[in-house]
Amino acid sequence: MDNATIAAIATPPGEGGIGVVRISGPDAAPIAGQIFRKAGRRQRVDLHQVESHRLLFGKIVDPATGTVIDEVLLAWMAGPHTYTREDTVELSCHGGPVPLQETLRLALAAGARHAEPGEFTLRAFLNGRLDLTQAEAVLNVIGARTAESLRLAVSDLGGDLARRLEPANTALVSLLAYLDASADFPDDEIETADIATGLQAAEDALQGVIAGSKAGMLYREGARIALVGRPNVGKSSLLNALLRAERAIVTPIAGTTRDVITETINLRGIPATLLDTAGIVETDDVVERIGVERSRTALRTASAVVLVLDGSMEPLPGDLEIARTLAMRPVDERTPVVVAINKADLAPQVDQAAVLTMLPDATAVHISATTGTGLEALEAALVDVLGAATAQPSLITARQRAAVDRALAHIHDAQEAHAAGIPQDLLATSVRAALHAVGEVTGEHVDEAVLNEIFSRFCIGK
Repeated sequence: MDNATIAAIATPPGEGGIGVVRISGPDAAPIAGQIFRKAGRRQRVDLHQVESHRLLFGKIVDPATGTVIDEVLLAWMAGPHTYTREDTVELSCHGGPVPLQETLRLALAAGARHAEPGEFTLRAFLNGRLDLTQAEAVLNVIGARTAESLRLAVSDLGGDLARRLEPANTALVSLLAYLDASADFPDDEIETADIATGLQAAEDALQGVIAGSKAGMLYREGARIALVGRPNVGKSSLLNALLRAERAIVTPIAGTTRDVITETINLRGIPATLLDTAGIVETDDVVERIGVERSRTALRTASAVVLVLDGSMEPLPGDLEIARTLAMRPVDERTPVVVAINKADLAPQVDQAAVLTMLPDATAVHISATTGTGLEALEAALVDVLGAATAQPSLITARQRAAVDRALAHIHDAQEAHAAGIPQDLLATSVRAALHAVGEVTGEHVDEAVLNEIFSRFCIGK
């Protein structure tokens, strides 16, 4: 990182009430002072003479021509008590593209360099304001799609992931110190450490993070849930019921839905995409056949499947065929299934054992898409089969997960070596590699190429 003062527009493009131009670096105050004039004054402002963390009302003025660009609020924040731990100025302009671009142009002409994507947050990391888990959490905060995913992201922004990794880091540091000391000073009396217990403590901490990673991915990236079944069992009615809105056309005529309808819901904090599919049935109709094939594709790509049955009648061959298709998929490709036995408001209810015995691992829920009966139980079942209800969610990224997996692999190598009586100096190699992998997550051990890859995903101005 160079020592240049950087500037960028920190708000999304387009029109709005306000837009912000952010300036950060050692020359933030004099650069802003060149283009800002307090209301009613013509002379430049020396921000170093202004108390930090104060707002000033005034105008942006082109120093070359004296032209007034915009009326603004200037926020002056002296380092290190700022986001980047550098002197920072934020200019709140009117939120149109022209005043923002003109204000940024003047800041750059006064000596600032245009910020790279994520460079403000990169500086916050490099200056010790954030560790790498917190820096990456910033993206999750920005991209949160539900209140629950936002809560988890803010928790990581506050250091929750780093705290969950700390027991592993502490155990590995302690073990490595003992192993290195034993190798360097073999003749000295060094207090014996319980190597097996230390390795187990590190493994348990990392396994806890891994256990929550699947749930965390759901909260961050969402899930695709396919509603499947033969025609006229109530798939579209169920879609409307889950959406609490009339989105799909519902008629007594079988085969009303002839394509895949997609809608997004908040499934107890998980951003879920519902796929209302065409009824899966053998047909000679060309258009209907295309819809059925798209339904099969949706089935293959879904995170979970809701098989909708008509609970007021005996299962038909179409129901059995769909259940057979779900049951015959290879284990490693098998999607979790919830069987929604619909039309619970109609009596009498018919036993659906012929289908349920084909899907012994499926969760069965009785619902009425018309009255709303059983919808909460259906939502709970979906959360459960998706794996979001079994562990403390952890919003770790693919990069972080890979590093944790490497750390676990090295710990397992160390455990096997210790059990086999391998010399301690060789054991230390695996412990050191595990500690390094944990440090890749927190940023203690990370190279420039990785940092560039991480922060390139940020928007300019953040």
